[in-house]
Amino acid sequence: MKVTALIEDELIQEVMVLSGSKNITEALKIALNEYRSRKKMRDISNSIAAEPLEFYYGAAELRDLNQK
Repeated sequence: MKVTALIEDELIQEVMVLSGSKNITEALKIALNEYRSRKKMRDISNSIAAEPLEFYYGAAELRDLNQK
């Protein structure tokens, strides 16, 4: 997909340096993938915080079940 965007040169250069990319396209792909990954992790984290996991067995009960 071709995109025209007005982005500050300093920001693009910094992203290129930080990502180790050789061109703008690669730098933008890396930055967008990183953003997507962080956003998904934040959403999952918020979901778990809103509805915490519940454990039904304690350590002793799990040991007993595993030994059967």
